[in-house]
Amino acid sequence: MDIQSLFAAQSYTSSKPALQPAPETAENTKDTFVNMAEDFAQTVQAGEETAKAAMVGQADPHALVQALAQSELAVETAVTVRNKVVEAYQEILRMPV
Repeated sequence: MDIQSLFAAQSYTSSKPALQPAPETAENTKDTFVNMAEDFAQTVQAGEETAKAAMVGQADPHALVQALAQSELAVETAVTVRNKVVEAYQEILRMPV
C-alpha cells in the first residue's frame, strides 16, 4: 500500500514538461490519460485507507502525513490539468470563425 502510493507520487514528479511533449498518436494519448486517471484514483484511495488506519491506531503518523502529502500532490496536479484544459477550451471559443 505505501509502496504503490510512493510510486504514484514519483510518476507525477517525473512526468515530462508540458512545453516539450513527445510525439504520440491519439491512441497513446488516450492510454496516457486513462493511466493518469487510474493513478490519481489509486493515490487518493491509498491516502484514504491510510487515514482510516491511522484513526484506529493501525498506521503510524509518519505514514499518514506521507499519504496525505501524496494525495495533496495528486489533487493539485489534477486541478492544474483541469484548469489548462478549460483555458484551452475558452481560447478556442474566442477564435473567430
